[in-house]
Amino acid sequence: MAKIDLTKYGITGTTEIVYNPSYEVLFEEETKAGLEGFEVGQETELGAVNVMTGIYTGRSPKDKFIVMDENSKDTVWWTSDEYKNDNHPATQEAWDACKEIAKKELSNKKLFVVDAFCGANADTRMAIRFIVEVAWQAHFVTNMFIQPTAEELETFEPDFVVYNASKAKVENYKELGLNSETAVMFNITSKEQVIINTWYGGEMKKGMFSMMNYFLPLKGIAAMHCSANTDLNGENTAIFFGLSGTGKTTLSTDPKRLLIGDDEHGWDDNGVFNFEGGCYAKVINLDKESEPDIYNAIKRNALLENVTVDKDGKIDFADKSVTENTRVSYPIDHIEKIVRPISSAPAAKNVIFLSADAFGVLPPVSILTEAQTQYYFLSGFTAKLAGTERGITEPTPTFSACFGQAFLELHPTKYAEELVKKMEKSGAKAYLVNTGWNGTGKRISIKDTRGIIDAILNGDINNAPTKTIPYFNFEVPTELTGVDTGILDPRDTYADAAQWEEKAKDLAARFIKNFAKYEGNEAGKALVAAGPQL
Repeated sequence: MAKIDLTKYGITGTTEIVYNPSYEVLFEEETKAGLEGFEVGQETELGAVNVMTGIYTGRSPKDKFIVMDENSKDTVWWTSDEYKNDNHPATQEAWDACKEIAKKELSNKKLFVVDAFCGANADTRMAIRFIVEVAWQAHFVTNMFIQPTAEELETFEPDFVVYNASKAKVENYKELGLNSETAVMFNITSKEQVIINTWYGGEMKKGMFSMMNYFLPLKGIAAMHCSANTDLNGENTAIFFGLSGTGKTTLSTDPKRLLIGDDEHGWDDNGVFNFEGGCYAKVINLDKESEPDIYNAIKRNALLENVTVDKDGKIDFADKSVTENTRVSYPIDHIEKIVRPISSAPAAKNVIFLSADAFGVLPPVSILTEAQTQYYFLSGFTAKLAGTERGITEPTPTFSACFGQAFLELHPTKYAEELVKKMEKSGAKAYLVNTGWNGTGKRISIKDTRGIIDAILNGDINNAPTKTIPYFNFEVPTELTGVDTGILDPRDTYADAAQWEEKAKDLAARFIKNFAKYEGNEAGKALVAAGPQL
């Protein structure tokens, strides 16, 4: 391995560097006696270690900042009063101050340094160096990123450096123009990220995703918040877009198919490739029967977060007293059926948009035209499900551009343009799948949703009889093998179809209002006709 010299980052007095620790070393370090507070890892009955992440049990979008400089000022999609997003500008002065806080926090300590890749494609991957002081944070990035071979480590030169100073605070945040004592800050020019006062591991994962989302589309590569899988021959690729809690991880982890990855992918001229080396699944109410692959992935080397565990290591997956956003990270090879040795596959043939509709309006599956594909991709509708961000506990409707607005660093139309280019080239078709509710007041069953996905992937849906749903002009199948026919037209799930009409008009109006922000250019204007009509 290359000798690691942290003084070049301004980190001095390091007492010990634990470099790219093995899982055995990580287990020892995170469960050893004498750890305090949120550093403590507890071994559970399944062999996986559980940790607590403190007051931040999800990302903190209000504390995400990007340094505004010559490189970023005209490329980043900045937040504005009119259309808010999570890309808040920070001054060079604020960056310098936060980096100083991080360097000070990380100096004179025993540190963990993890060198890893983001991106399975050797041509476009990003080499990242994570510098952390907490053992389980090193475990988290070891699970979530792609581990270099011994040979690759010999010549490893980071493109990006992440300083995780979760124990520090930005005390003078007001004068620096920041939001709180917590900061998650990016510098696109120096290619660095600083994390202060949040222990949540997801800030490192999604931070690097945001950076891939900045650099790749500028090179003509689609960067996507989606899961992906392919058939057992590695030929028939599908991608699943969807916000947290809509079923991305659950539906792409399919015993009949090979998983490429569950959350972040690129699509270049060679096909679809994973950014990550692991999966990050929600485990609230996890049930061995309905999600056997995820349940079986929870063993030694997996890392549970914020799960309730008693003193004997017994797990209660139903307990949400800490958060609804309980999670597990595990290396992708904990799933038996994955694409090996590299998580990539040919261009996608099917593109599936997952929405969890709390209104009970959307059909369980709609076949989209090309214009509808762009419209519903830019709309990125779902009902936010509890707990993936702080302060949200009830299902509320949300529109998140490209099903991943929190991670978009460029204007949404750039991501839509790259996706459509790739779809046109591969002849891919798109479908909108509602994994949420209908007129029964219950959530559509995983069994029915899996039946719908099967019909898309095996092509049966293209031969099914269809009808058109009013207001949205969706083409929907009227029968599909393995799916309850009574749910395919959402109006049939209401005692009185007039109730659906009323809700449909309300939801259609919300889509129209949300889409207004894209009508500033000709491309956006041209898509209005593909959206709902009142």
